[in-house]
Amino acid sequence: MALIVFFRIFSTLSISFLHYERMEKGNYSLVTEFILIGLTDQPELQLPLFFLFLAIYVFTMTGNLCMITLIGLSSHLHNPMYYFLCNLSLIDLCQSTVIMPKMLINLLSEKNTISYHECTTQFYFFTIFAISECQMLAVMAYDRFVVICHPLHYSLIMSYQVCSWLVGGVYALAFIGATAHTSCLLRVLFCKENVINHYFCDLLPLLKLACSSTYVNEVVILSFSTFNILFPTVTIIFSYIFIIASILKIQSTGGRSKAFRTCSSHMVAVGVFFGSLSFMYLQPSSISSMDQGKVSSVFYTIIVPMLNPLIYSLRNKDVKIALNKVIERTFL
Repeated sequence: MALIVFFRIFSTLSISFLHYERMEKGNYSLVTEFILIGLTDQPELQLPLFFLFLAIYVFTMTGNLCMITLIGLSSHLHNPMYYFLCNLSLIDLCQSTVIMPKMLINLLSEKNTISYHECTTQFYFFTIFAISECQMLAVMAYDRFVVICHPLHYSLIMSYQVCSWLVGGVYALAFIGATAHTSCLLRVLFCKENVINHYFCDLLPLLKLACSSTYVNEVVILSFSTFNILFPTVTIIFSYIFIIASILKIQSTGGRSKAFRTCSSHMVAVGVFFGSLSFMYLQPSSISSMDQGKVSSVFYTIIVPMLNPLIYSLRNKDVKIALNKVIERTFL
């Protein structure tokens, strides 16, 4: 309910700001709606893509909801690792919901339009969850570093209060980043082109349509992308350097194997997510291609949220044990 209220307030503010820009800029014919090209402009591919992405969306929702429910119901999963994983599943679920329903509707529509205020609202919430995922993956890497490199002090370092502060910090950084990007976007004037070469309202495709200066936006993109992509990536890399060094010191083969299994799933998710995200946002604008960017975006907006529950459950004995116990309590 609160999300719906916030959506309406933000939409109203967007429209008011647009009217203000009209008065300030003069007699421009401003864009009030955009056309989303989508992943392809070939009609014969629309229906197969609809069923493919519908299946992915259902799988994503089911997997993440099951992960959240399982962690909530299983008392032995109430520890920092699964607390962060629960938040990651919530972020993935929300990010998919921001993008995929509109994308699925557009795959069945002849004219894929989205209003100006719907577009800016979609971008705002997408940015919140994208930044949250970046920072949450870094927090999870730090958690793995502490549990493997400092196991005797783990409960002291990763106390309930520390975990709460870390998660609160993740969402605070996400809201600050999304607000900064969206505020700068609302200052940009769209008065001619309205065809977005993308399947959702992402920042770079939108700025390519601007008929006013986007210098401030580019500075903000560079600053926040560096912080929200490079900083978590560096944190994760250094965490795993220390983790691997500690694992190699373990005498028993079984212990090393268990430690590697604990971290390998996180490394896979991190590699796919940050690799595709960096390809989209850290390339120079002079060589970036929107068609390539769309393919890259599919990974961090659609594929990763679907794979995360699979990656963290199939390679995790604790999750399998918890799932079996819940099934036994429910059906037996």
